[in-house]
Amino acid sequence: MNLNIMSRYALNIVLPGIILMCSCQQKQPPANPPVPVNLLTVDSKSVLYYDNYPATTVALSQVDIRPQVQGYITGIFFTEGTHVHKGQKLYEIDERLYKAAYDQAVANVKVAQGNLVQAQQDAKRYQYLDQHNAVAKQTLDHAVIAQQNADNEVKAAEQAQKTAATNLTYSVITAPFDGTIGFSQVKLGNFVSVGATTLNTVSTDNPMAVDFLINEAQLPYYEELQKGKKKTPDSLFTIILPNGKVYPQIGKISVIDRAVDPQTGTIRVRLVFPNPQFDLRAGMSCIVRVHNLESTPQIVVPGKAVVEQMGEYFVFVAKDTVWHSSADSPPGKREENAEIPKLRAFQVKVQLGQTIGANVIIKSGLNDGDKIVVDGVQAIHEGSVINASGKPSGKSDTTTSKK
Repeated sequence: MNLNIMSRYALNIVLPGIILMCSCQQKQPPANPPVPVNLLTVDSKSVLYYDNYPATTVALSQVDIRPQVQGYITGIFFTEGTHVHKGQKLYEIDERLYKAAYDQAVANVKVAQGNLVQAQQDAKRYQYLDQHNAVAKQTLDHAVIAQQNADNEVKAAEQAQKTAATNLTYSVITAPFDGTIGFSQVKLGNFVSVGATTLNTVSTDNPMAVDFLINEAQLPYYEELQKGKKKTPDSLFTIILPNGKVYPQIGKISVIDRAVDPQTGTIRVRLVFPNPQFDLRAGMSCIVRVHNLESTPQIVVPGKAVVEQMGEYFVFVAKDTVWHSSADSPPGKREENAEIPKLRAFQVKVQLGQTIGANVIIKSGLNDGDKIVVDGVQAIHEGSVINASGKPSGKSDTTTSKK
């Protein structure tokens, strides 16, 4: 009886121990499986792209047309918004008063000329009589003075005639140069005043200027382009129109502004483009494309491979590693410090350059032959085990210009 009690007592002590030992030898959780990613082997190559700048078209010359004589508008001789030629008749101001003033001035000249002839004859007669002591000296002096006054009156009358002729000419307003004319600010019958009324605006349209801003650090480069010190392609400067189409004409640097804006650190550059079809209008918004002249091969990667963290940029580079871990050993062969080859992803800091469509230039941080993670970057972190079982990633297009 005592033996049975002792057996039960031993069983109650040993059984919990066995259960505890079994629970301590539970299977360890499996390691995280490799993350499937797509890899891209980077290599340097020549890159064709454009630096893009917001720009505005500007007329090389623009003038507001104002009357130089006052009166009522009696004629308008153009179609608004069309091309006009230098000297083309645009407006006519009631010329009757100015025509009458001119005719009167012409008559005054004739009267003055007649008085001059009479004064010349009198002076000549008195000079003859004076030679024979047949006239008083005072009379001769008065005749000479009268001749001088008559001569001056003729000159004054002629100047008055010129003024009247100018006013008569100003009653007809013509285009100052070839260009495009805008909406008329006056209609037939409106009264216009000298200098106070703007009739219209005319601006040159061929060629057309395009202004854009560059950073002051780029100034030496553009100065060399302006002076022709750099060998440039024919398509160095082109523009994209508001409808997204590339303008067919090629531009050239015309002017670089005299000073840098101290508030923005930018300076204005002016290009000049031919505009034979008048497709460009003053004030249009467009994009200036500057052909990249960099001949050094550069590394280009898909933009989706770049990760931004706190204002810095990184890519994941795939590297073959040997990882010492018993947990990474194959099942049934777990040993301490087992050496198992693993493909892992490591972050590398990079410096970005120009964006070219969906791709971006890497200025530093990568070398030819590096394998970077293109797809799956959101699912990995520093040291993540990866495999390249994903679909192959397409190569980046390095010949497409930035849009």
